Amino acid sequence: MNERAGSWLPKLQEVGERLAEEFVSARRPHAADDVPPPHELRASDADRERVAQVLQDAHADGRLTLDELEERLGVLYSARTLGQLAELTTDLLPADQQPLNLDGRPVSAIFKQEQRGGRWVVPAELDVTAMFGTTKLDLRDAILQNRQVIINATLVFGGLEIHVPEGLEVIRVAKDKTVRLTKQPTDPGAPVVEVRTTNFVGEIKIKEPPRRKRRR
Repeated sequence: MNERAGSWLPKLQEVGERLAEEFVSARRPHAADDVPPPHELRASDADRERVAQVLQDAHADGRLTLDELEERLGVLYSARTLGQLAELTTDLLPADQQPLNLDGRPVSAIFKQEQRGGRWVVPAELDVTAMFGTTKLDLRDAILQNRQVIINATLVFGGLEIHVPEGLEVIRVAKDKTVRLTKQPTDPGAPVVEVRTTNFVGEIKIKEPPRRKRRR
Protein backbone atom coordinates (compact mmCIF):
# COMPACT_ATOMS: atom_id res chain seq x y z
CA MET A 1 0.00 0.00 0.00
CA ASN A 2 1.28 3.47 -0.88
CA GLU A 3 -1.03 5.34 1.51
CA ARG A 4 0.50 6.45 4.75
CA ALA A 5 -0.83 4.99 7.98
CA GLY A 6 -3.76 7.02 9.19
CA SER A 7 -4.43 8.64 5.81
CA TRP A 8 -7.77 6.79 5.68
CA LEU A 9 -9.10 8.70 8.69
CA PRO A 10 -10.02 11.98 6.91
CA LYS A 11 -11.81 9.97 4.21
CA LEU A 12 -13.68 7.99 6.85
CA GLN A 13 -14.64 11.22 8.62
CA GLU A 14 -15.95 12.68 5.36
CA VAL A 15 -18.08 9.60 4.67
CA GLY A 16 -19.35 9.55 8.25
CA GLU A 17 -20.31 13.23 8.15
CA ARG A 18 -22.17 12.73 4.87
CA LEU A 19 -24.11 9.77 6.26
CA ALA A 20 -24.87 11.66 9.48
CA GLU A 21 -26.23 14.65 7.56
CA GLU A 22 -28.43 12.39 5.43
CA PHE A 23 -29.74 10.69 8.56
CA VAL A 24 -30.63 13.86 10.47
CA SER A 25 -32.09 15.47 7.35
CA ALA A 26 -34.45 12.54 6.93
CA ARG A 27 -35.87 12.95 10.44
CA ARG A 28 -35.65 16.74 10.73
CA PRO A 29 -39.07 18.46 10.89
CA HIS A 30 -39.71 21.72 9.07
CA ALA A 31 -38.67 24.73 11.14
CA ALA A 32 -41.43 26.93 12.47
CA ASP A 33 -42.05 29.97 10.30
CA ASP A 34 -42.35 32.29 13.31
CA VAL A 35 -38.83 31.56 14.63
CA PRO A 36 -36.35 34.21 13.42
CA PRO A 37 -32.89 33.06 12.29
CA PRO A 38 -29.99 33.85 14.65
CA HIS A 39 -28.75 36.88 12.68
CA GLU A 40 -32.15 38.57 13.02
CA LEU A 41 -32.27 38.38 16.83
CA ARG A 42 -32.10 41.69 18.66
CA ALA A 43 -28.71 42.73 20.01
CA SER A 44 -28.16 43.61 23.66
CA ASP A 45 -25.93 46.30 25.14
CA ALA A 46 -23.63 43.55 26.43
CA ASP A 47 -23.23 42.20 22.89
CA ARG A 48 -22.40 45.70 21.61
CA GLU A 49 -19.71 46.06 24.26
CA ARG A 50 -18.16 42.74 23.26
CA VAL A 51 -17.86 43.87 19.67
CA ALA A 52 -16.68 47.35 20.70
CA GLN A 53 -13.80 45.80 22.63
CA VAL A 54 -12.67 43.84 19.57
CA LEU A 55 -12.77 47.01 17.46
CA GLN A 56 -10.79 48.99 20.03
CA ASP A 57 -8.18 46.23 20.28
CA ALA A 58 -7.88 46.20 16.48
CA HIS A 59 -7.27 49.94 16.45
CA ALA A 60 -4.72 49.67 19.26
CA ASP A 61 -2.58 47.18 17.33
CA GLY A 62 -2.91 48.95 13.98
CA ARG A 63 -5.43 46.76 12.18
CA LEU A 64 -7.96 49.61 12.05
CA THR A 65 -7.24 53.27 11.45
CA LEU A 66 -8.90 55.89 13.63
CA ASP A 67 -11.32 56.74 10.83
CA GLU A 68 -12.23 53.07 10.38
CA LEU A 69 -12.73 52.67 14.12
CA GLU A 70 -15.04 55.67 14.31
CA GLU A 71 -16.99 54.48 11.27
CA ARG A 72 -17.51 50.98 12.70
CA LEU A 73 -18.40 52.30 16.14
CA GLY A 74 -21.07 54.45 14.51
CA VAL A 75 -22.56 51.37 12.88
CA LEU A 76 -22.16 49.41 16.10
CA TYR A 77 -24.21 51.69 18.31
CA SER A 78 -26.98 52.03 15.73
CA ALA A 79 -27.16 48.27 15.05
CA ARG A 80 -30.32 46.50 16.09
CA THR A 81 -29.58 42.85 15.28
CA LEU A 82 -26.84 40.35 16.08
CA GLY A 83 -26.17 39.92 12.37
CA GLN A 84 -25.33 43.62 12.00
CA LEU A 85 -22.88 43.35 14.90
CA ALA A 86 -21.24 40.18 13.61
CA GLU A 87 -20.40 41.81 10.26
CA LEU A 88 -18.19 44.37 11.99
CA THR A 89 -15.53 41.87 13.09
CA THR A 90 -15.46 39.20 10.37
CA ASP A 91 -12.18 40.55 8.92
CA LEU A 92 -10.52 41.04 12.30
CA LEU A 93 -10.56 37.60 13.95
CA PRO A 94 -10.66 33.93 12.95
CA ALA A 95 -14.08 32.28 13.04
CA ASP A 96 -13.44 30.49 16.34
CA GLN A 97 -12.45 33.78 18.06
CA GLN A 98 -15.36 35.95 16.97
CA PRO A 99 -17.22 37.73 19.79
CA LEU A 100 -20.52 36.43 18.36
CA ASN A 101 -21.14 33.03 16.79
CA LEU A 102 -24.33 32.86 14.71
CA ASP A 103 -23.62 29.47 13.18
CA GLY A 104 -26.82 27.46 13.53
CA ARG A 105 -25.65 24.49 11.48
CA PRO A 106 -25.60 20.95 12.92
CA VAL A 107 -22.60 19.95 15.04
CA SER A 108 -20.88 16.71 14.02
CA ALA A 109 -17.97 14.86 15.60
CA ILE A 110 -16.91 11.91 13.43
CA PHE A 111 -13.78 10.26 14.86
CA LYS A 112 -12.85 13.56 16.50
CA GLN A 113 -13.99 16.16 19.03
CA GLU A 114 -16.11 19.17 18.11
CA GLN A 115 -17.30 21.95 20.38
CA ARG A 116 -19.40 25.06 20.27
CA GLY A 117 -19.25 27.69 22.97
CA GLY A 118 -18.72 31.32 23.83
CA ARG A 119 -21.40 33.83 22.88
CA TRP A 120 -23.35 31.72 20.40
CA VAL A 121 -26.99 31.45 19.45
CA VAL A 122 -28.52 28.07 20.23
CA PRO A 123 -31.24 27.56 17.60
CA ALA A 124 -34.70 26.35 18.60
CA GLU A 125 -33.71 22.94 17.24
CA LEU A 126 -30.13 21.70 16.86
CA ASP A 127 -28.88 18.44 15.34
CA VAL A 128 -25.84 16.89 17.01
CA THR A 129 -23.98 13.79 15.84
CA ALA A 130 -21.13 12.00 17.60
CA MET A 131 -19.73 8.86 15.96
CA PHE A 132 -16.64 7.53 17.71
CA GLY A 133 -16.11 11.12 18.89
CA THR A 134 -17.33 13.72 21.35
CA THR A 135 -19.42 16.84 20.89
CA LYS A 136 -19.23 19.54 23.56
CA LEU A 137 -21.87 22.26 23.84
CA ASP A 138 -21.15 25.11 26.26
CA LEU A 139 -24.37 26.95 27.08
CA ARG A 140 -23.02 29.10 29.92
CA ASP A 141 -22.70 32.23 27.79
CA ALA A 142 -25.09 31.24 25.01
CA ILE A 143 -28.27 32.90 23.76
CA LEU A 144 -31.20 30.49 23.63
CA GLN A 145 -33.39 31.15 20.62
CA ASN A 146 -36.37 29.63 22.47
CA ARG A 147 -37.07 28.97 26.13
CA GLN A 148 -37.40 25.34 25.07
CA VAL A 149 -34.56 24.09 22.90
CA ILE A 150 -34.57 20.67 21.27
CA ILE A 151 -31.29 18.87 20.63
CA ASN A 152 -31.57 15.89 18.29
CA ALA A 153 -28.56 13.80 19.31
CA THR A 154 -27.34 10.83 17.28
CA LEU A 155 -24.69 9.01 19.30
CA VAL A 156 -22.85 6.05 17.82
CA PHE A 157 -20.08 5.00 20.22
CA GLY A 158 -19.83 8.73 20.92
CA GLY A 159 -20.54 11.25 23.63
CA LEU A 160 -22.36 14.53 24.13
CA GLU A 161 -21.16 16.87 26.88
CA ILE A 162 -23.27 19.89 27.82
CA HIS A 163 -22.10 22.69 30.13
CA VAL A 164 -25.07 24.53 31.61
CA PRO A 165 -25.50 27.76 33.61
CA GLU A 166 -27.60 28.10 36.73
CA GLY A 167 -31.34 27.99 36.18
CA LEU A 168 -31.29 25.86 33.03
CA GLU A 169 -32.93 22.44 33.06
CA VAL A 170 -31.85 19.58 30.81
CA ILE A 171 -34.04 16.54 30.16
CA ARG A 172 -33.48 13.50 27.99
CA VAL A 173 -36.19 11.85 25.91
CA ALA A 174 -35.54 8.38 24.52
CA LYS A 175 -38.11 5.76 23.54
CA ASP A 176 -40.94 7.75 25.16
CA LYS A 177 -39.04 7.84 28.46
CA THR A 178 -38.14 11.22 29.97
CA VAL A 179 -35.28 11.60 32.45
CA ARG A 180 -34.12 14.82 34.13
CA LEU A 181 -30.35 15.15 33.67
CA THR A 182 -29.64 18.30 35.69
CA LYS A 183 -29.48 17.82 39.46
CA GLN A 184 -29.89 21.37 40.72
CA PRO A 185 -33.42 22.75 41.21
CA THR A 186 -34.83 25.28 38.76
CA ASP A 187 -37.68 27.75 39.01
CA PRO A 188 -41.05 27.05 37.38
CA GLY A 189 -41.00 28.32 33.81
CA ALA A 190 -37.19 28.10 33.60
CA PRO A 191 -35.68 27.45 30.14
CA VAL A 192 -35.43 23.78 29.21
CA VAL A 193 -33.11 21.90 26.87
CA GLU A 194 -34.70 18.68 25.66
CA VAL A 195 -32.22 16.12 24.35
CA ARG A 196 -33.83 13.60 22.04
CA THR A 197 -31.46 10.72 21.51
CA THR A 198 -30.92 8.04 18.93
CA ASN A 199 -28.34 6.11 20.87
CA PHE A 200 -26.07 3.23 19.86
CA VAL A 201 -23.69 2.87 22.79
CA GLY A 202 -23.27 6.55 23.57
CA GLU A 203 -23.43 8.73 26.67
CA ILE A 204 -24.52 12.21 27.72
CA LYS A 205 -22.69 14.18 30.41
CA ILE A 206 -24.02 17.33 32.03
CA LYS A 207 -21.62 19.78 33.66
CA GLU A 208 -23.35 22.06 36.17
CA PRO A 209 -21.94 25.01 38.14
CA PRO A 210 -21.01 24.33 41.77
CA ARG A 211 -23.88 24.62 44.20
CA ARG A 212 -24.01 27.84 46.14
CA LYS A 213 -23.67 27.54 49.88
CA ARG A 214 -26.71 28.65 51.78
CA ARG A 215 -26.26 31.56 54.11
CA ARG A 216 -26.97 30.84 57.73
